[in-house]
Amino acid sequence: MSTTLSASTLLAIPLAPLVGSALAGILGTTFGGNLIGRRASHTFTILGVLVAFILSAMTLKDVIGGARFNETIYEWMVIGGLKMEIGFMVDGLTAMMMCVVTFVSLMVHIYTIGYMEEDAGYNRFFAYISLFTFSMLMLVMSNNLLQLFFGWEAVGLVSYLLIGFWYNKPTAIFANMKAFLVNRVGDFGFILGIGLIVAYTGTLNYTEVFAKAGELGGIGFPGTDWMLVTVICICLFIGAMGKSAQFPLHVWLPDSMEGPTPISALIHAATMVTAGIFMVARMSPLFEQSDTALNFILIVGAVTALFMGFLGVIQNDIKRVVAYSTLSQLGYMTVALGASAYSVAVFHLMTHAFFKALLFLAAGSVIIGMHHNQDIRWMGNVRKYMPITWITSLLGTLALIGTPFFAGFYSKDSIIEAVHFSNLPASGFAYIAVLAGVFVTSFYSFRLYFLVFHGQERYDQNPDAHHDDHHHGDHDHHGDGKPHESPWVVTVPLLLLAVPSVVIGYLTIQPMLFGDFLKDAIFINSEAHPAMVKFAEIFHGPLAMVSHAFFTPPLYLAAAGALTAWYMYMVNPALPAAIARTFAPVVTILENKYYMDWFNENVLARGARMLGLGLWKGGDRGVIEGGIVNASWKLVGAIAAVVRRMQSGYLYHYALVMIVGVLLFMTYFVWLAK
Repeated sequence: MSTTLSASTLLAIPLAPLVGSALAGILGTTFGGNLIGRRASHTFTILGVLVAFILSAMTLKDVIGGARFNETIYEWMVIGGLKMEIGFMVDGLTAMMMCVVTFVSLMVHIYTIGYMEEDAGYNRFFAYISLFTFSMLMLVMSNNLLQLFFGWEAVGLVSYLLIGFWYNKPTAIFANMKAFLVNRVGDFGFILGIGLIVAYTGTLNYTEVFAKAGELGGIGFPGTDWMLVTVICICLFIGAMGKSAQFPLHVWLPDSMEGPTPISALIHAATMVTAGIFMVARMSPLFEQSDTALNFILIVGAVTALFMGFLGVIQNDIKRVVAYSTLSQLGYMTVALGASAYSVAVFHLMTHAFFKALLFLAAGSVIIGMHHNQDIRWMGNVRKYMPITWITSLLGTLALIGTPFFAGFYSKDSIIEAVHFSNLPASGFAYIAVLAGVFVTSFYSFRLYFLVFHGQERYDQNPDAHHDDHHHGDHDHHGDGKPHESPWVVTVPLLLLAVPSVVIGYLTIQPMLFGDFLKDAIFINSEAHPAMVKFAEIFHGPLAMVSHAFFTPPLYLAAAGALTAWYMYMVNPALPAAIARTFAPVVTILENKYYMDWFNENVLARGARMLGLGLWKGGDRGVIEGGIVNASWKLVGAIAAVVRRMQSGYLYHYALVMIVGVLLFMTYFVWLAK
């Protein structure tokens, strides 16, 4: 087998969805005269993503066989010795991400045919999600920081467009602006990190930067006691905190549920929010140089994993429960990065992409079947009416809580083991947080499951019978108002996503964590950070890992969470309300999301507004306009007013002035002569 990949084939992978997006976005909208209809729009975009997936799968097969690619495709410009170019680096990490992005995107495209069936923006939506696929592929395939930043900003832009897709809905507009501004904070840190790398290495190319990682590790940051590489890594990670929704830059992701459900699955569960995890894993040669940065990552990830999980417990909107689950699982991935278990982080990224996309799409199926009611308090016994949605949701839930043999079991337990073996100071706190998070995850997951699919039917008691996920006109009027199973374009993606949610962990844990699949993509200083070495010593295969689980806390914590949810919501449904009354102050804090939104809106936003007003009125209008611009013309005007009086236009005035001047000169010279 060839050890190199075809540049033209790789180029076709991102370009195929871009072409589909252009056709649907131009020819299928008012902008291009609506030359093609809905069927043509979804056909072009689905075909583009299908081509990208097939080519990505072929690339993965070649990569498993040893093929690699790291070349420049197009040189944009050269400034001094700095090259700005478009290029691809395809190794195990990239090939895995390409397949995940294209497969999940393909499922979402098919699902969208049913979900957005009667939406007026049907063609525009397909153009957006195809454009997102292109942007994400450019991000993960890049071999340089410039292209990485392009893809980084492009997915942020498309996310903004999709969250605010229903632009007549005030909450959607607020949510997309919130996402845009919060991500700007993270991206500011990200571009500072890139700038420092370029300033000290003189290159944007990954390979060249990594070759100088050791040199960066020995340079101090000017004017401080910090090491340069620590500042670089923290700046880069701040970018990841924004994109991957880590505390305190997590506040945008739950509100992004205002967008259509398909984008919740595509962007906010499986792909865009994992861009930060991918970036840190790709930059592992730099992060391995700084224990300070790794400890910082551990703490941020642990806080996100545990405390965002608590918020999922009190949510009643079906999509927001899954959204807080995403935040918590992103925290788990971040903890793995901090423990130098980069391969475990991307392993959980992959498994999570499948079962979380499944859960989001299943939530959307429930919303359709419940006539666009999203409040889980007004559901119940839905499994009777939606058997396919029920069984796929159950499989996704079992994967999420880490049930043995399911995908999430292998990746989540691997994270816990890696943190347990980490020797960093912050690993103790992180280990407690991820263990506690197992119980919390299982509890809110099965709370959702039991309230939706089991128990008494409550859909006819809903005081807001048409709590719309979006405006579908009469799409949801079905006479008797009973739940109904979704059409095949919705259920087929659920079934296809359920398969990897069950088996992908068992099949891939050995090559991804302990084989050569990611060997040349990720660098670990095993002497300084021995977590993966110690984990490898106790790993004896996926079957042995299941038997080992019966002697470790996570399995019993997950079971305890599920049983607690069953008792509280199926056996003794009055208990949750009693607990809420007893711990009312805690519930208030959780309902207000730790007051992070209040702080951002009333302290940061108002503070920024007051600063802006101060600079405007005091600086611009007071100093610049009043003190510099206005004072200068007033001074000139005053001088001109005095001088003007001397220019009367009468000859006798000028003659008098001349005579007086001559007399003064004569007097002066006579005085000098004496």
